[in-house]
Amino acid sequence: MKDAIRSWLLRSIDVKVKTVDVCTDSVAKAAEMLIECLKSGHKVLLCGNGGSAADSQHVACELVGRFLVDRRALAAIALTTDTSILTAVANDYDYEQVFQRQVQALGQPGDVLLALSTSGTTVNVLKAADAARNQGMKVIALTGETGGQLKNLCDCLIAVPSTMTPHVQEAHITVLHVLCELVDKALVQR
Repeated sequence: MKDAIRSWLLRSIDVKVKTVDVCTDSVAKAAEMLIECLKSGHKVLLCGNGGSAADSQHVACELVGRFLVDRRALAAIALTTDTSILTAVANDYDYEQVFQRQVQALGQPGDVLLALSTSGTTVNVLKAADAARNQGMKVIALTGETGGQLKNLCDCLIAVPSTMTPHVQEAHITVLHVLCELVDKALVQR
C-alpha cells in the first residue's frame, strides 16, 4: 500500500514539475487576461464537467469571496451551479448546450470564459468557448497534454503535460490557485 501511495504522489509531483516547465508563460498570459478583465469591471465565467465543474465552482468562490487576502469581491460565475438552467436546457435543447446558452445570456465583450476540459474535446465546453468568442469574450482553456479541439477556440491555452485525467486535474487546481494569487496581488487595495 505504501508503495502505491508513494508512486501516485511522485507521478503527481512529476506532472506539476513538467507543468512548471511547459506552462509558465501561458499561466502568466492567463493571469494578465484575468487581471485586465476584472480591473475593467468585467466578469469571469467558468465551466467544466465532473471534477472540472467542481474546480469551476471552487475558483468562482475564491474570486467572489477571497483567496488569501481581503479585497473587493470580484465578478465570477460558475456555469455549473444553476440546476434549473442546467436541467431545462438539457431537457429542452441538449446537454451539449448547457454552458453555451448561459454564455450567450450572460457573456459580454471584455468578459473571460475559463473553460476546463482535461481532454479538450468535451462538446459542451467547446460550444461554450465558441459562443464566448462570438460574444467578444476572451477564452482561457485548461486542458491536458494535447489541448484537443479546445486549443483552436481559445486565446490562451494551458495544456498540462499529461494524459492521465486525475493528474491533469491535480495540476489544474494548482494552476488555478496560482491565478487566484496573481489576481489577488494585482487587485488588492493597499
